This record gives sequence, C-alpha cells and structure tokens, in this order.
Amino acid sequence: MRKRIRNSIGIWGFGPTATRFVPGGYHPEVAGEDMVTRTKRVVEGLGDYFDGYEYHYPGEINEENFDAVMDALGGKDLYCVPVGFHCMDEFHQGSFVNPDSKKRQLAVRLAKQAVDIAKAAKGSLIIWPGAEGYNYPFQVNYVQLWDHFIDTVAEVVDYAAQHGVAVFLEHKNSEPAMKILMRNIGMTIFTIQKIAAKGVDVSRLKINMDWQHLIMNGEPLAEYAALLMKENLLGHHHANSGWGVFDDDNMTGSLNFMETLAIAKELQRGGYGSRGERIGFDLFPYTEDPIQAAIQSVMQWEFIFDLAAAIDDRALVEAQRTKDAIGCYREVYKALGLNKSKIQSYFSTGRVRGHR
Repeated sequence: MRKRIRNSIGIWGFGPTATRFVPGGYHPEVAGEDMVTRTKRVVEGLGDYFDGYEYHYPGEINEENFDAVMDALGGKDLYCVPVGFHCMDEFHQGSFVNPDSKKRQLAVRLAKQAVDIAKAAKGSLIIWPGAEGYNYPFQVNYVQLWDHFIDTVAEVVDYAAQHGVAVFLEHKNSEPAMKILMRNIGMTIFTIQKIAAKGVDVSRLKINMDWQHLIMNGEPLAEYAALLMKENLLGHHHANSGWGVFDDDNMTGSLNFMETLAIAKELQRGGYGSRGERIGFDLFPYTEDPIQAAIQSVMQWEFIFDLAAAIDDRALVEAQRTKDAIGCYREVYKALGLNKSKIQSYFSTGRVRGHR
C-alpha cells in the first residue's frame, strides 16, 4: 500500500463564500461564526481526510485567537499562513506596493508578524500578492512599482529566513488587482532571482503552485511541476480545478482531468512529498456543501494519484524519448482500463489492428 502525501486545506472555503453578486454569501448560515467555532465544525466534519489547515493572517488567524484555534484543531496542524492583506481597508491600493510608504511599512510589519505566527505553528508563510498590481495602463510607474514590491517582499523573506520559516510565493494573473505583478511562473522565478540578488537567503523561498491560477494562464501543470522540482523551487500546491477563465476553485479532478493525471505522474517521478511537502487544497464551493466538496476533492485526487502510479513508467519514458504521442497515450489509457479485450469488445465484428 502506497504512502499518501500528507495534505492541508484552506479554512476560507468553509465560510459564507461571498461574491460580488451574492455579497451575503451562498452559505449565510455560517456568516456569524467566529474562527474557533468554524475550526471545530470543519475539523469534525473532515475527520482524517485532512492532516492540516491553512489560515490567512490577520483575518483568520492572529495573535488574539492563535491559541484557541490551535486547540480547536484537535491535533491537526496549521501548515501554512498566507498573508491576507487584500481584504484589509488599508490596502485597497496594494500593500507591498502601496503608494503610501507608511502603508508599505505597515504591510512589512504585518507580514513579519505572520512569519511569527507561522513559526509558532511550525508552519510556512504564503505570499499571494493579489492586490499588488494595477488596473489601467498609465496608472503606475512600472519600474517603481516593481522596486517597491521586490524591496518589501525581500525584507519579509529575509526576516523569515532568519527565523527558519519557509516562504512560498503564489502567482495569479488577475483579481483583485486586474494586472497582478507576479502574474505567472516566470515572473515568480524573476521575483526570487531579484530577491537573491539583494543578498537575501532564499534557500527556503519556493513556489506554491495554485493549479487553477496556472490553468487561467494556459500554463502547463505537469511541465512546470517537473521543472520547479528540478530547480528545487517547488514548495507547495493548491489543488483545485476550473474552466480556465476565472479562479473557480472547483473540486480537484472535476475538470482538467488529464492535466491533473499528468501532474500526479510528475510528482511521483520527482519524489514530491518525501521531504515533507504537501498537497494543499484551495477550494471555494459556492453552492455545494463545503465539507462534502472537500472530501470529494481529496478522494478524487487520491484516485487520480493511484491511476498515475499505474501508468507503466518505463514504457512511457520510452515513448517520450521519441515524442511518440500515440505510444504515450496508449500507456495512459491502459492504466485507465483500455486494454486489448476492451477494444475487442468495441469492435467484435472485425479484426482489431494496431493496438499493442
């Protein structure tokens, strides 16, 4: 029996799930919950399907509720602390790139406090700079904006390195800022390189692949996972799926099936999880039961992971050696159950050719 990669899930998917069209949320019955009550409800509902949880600082986890939330986790861990500055009134014009230097300093101070929370939980920090960008051409001085971003994030990364806390950078192309600066994998690597050039220790600075963020960009999941592992830059995942035009955060494996199967295979090849890495889940079930959507997601992911393991790796490598797409898919579909007897049953009146 294979050893399962440990996992985590964002607590934000279990609230009211508000949108701009339904500001009260699709689950208004939980709108009045405090975070301790929500944690207890979710942990009880999810049971042993999840190993840990993720909370935004300061809106979901902070110094005031930290001990109570940790108690409510009941032995589950707080694996990641993403900074949640995009929801704060002070940062409508961005936090790390705010035109007001005092607000940029505030963002750095709060991010360092988030590092302290992550350290206390023996977890990691996620920087998702959703509000760090612009909405219109001509709105900003691009060079200055990038300078602010690199300088402030570098200060946070430096502080985290001094305290032994890993930092995961998570890109997205749009929302809430229409043009987020760190909008693709390339610019995320650029950010790491610029921070390293400042002399900051980046040995714990890695990338969180949010799958739907890549899908929105047309970025390939499997290819980028393989390359990031090769460069020792892959730190975490937010597993989900979607239609590709918005950050749907649908159930993992409900769309993009082949891409999900392909990334599973690459993670197996790269030994992902053997050094403590996890598969995190970032879901936002608008109209579904969030508990059941989370459980279904993890079950579908584990099933897909098993399917990936069933693909004959040696035969796949041989087909890939000559870029034999037919041979590759022959092996993939064998693992999915498309064998010779199945083919014969489809075409029982004639001789089947070409299927090995």
